Amino acid sequence: MGIGDKIKNEAEHLGGKGKEAAGNVTDNDRLKAEGQKDQIAADAKKIGENVKDTFKKD
Repeated sequence: MGIGDKIKNEAEHLGGKGKEAAGNVTDNDRLKAEGQKDQIAADAKKIGENVKDTFKKD
């Protein structure tokens, strides 16, 4: 996984955390769910990149 991909995935994850927190503070379920979705998407990308990195080492 390139450093640029790691940074983009982490930024997406942190953005999702921010949306979720804002949704909690404002009692906005839609925003909270969107933040959770963004975090899950970022985590899935991270897992996919880790799998690719594992196979590249061989």
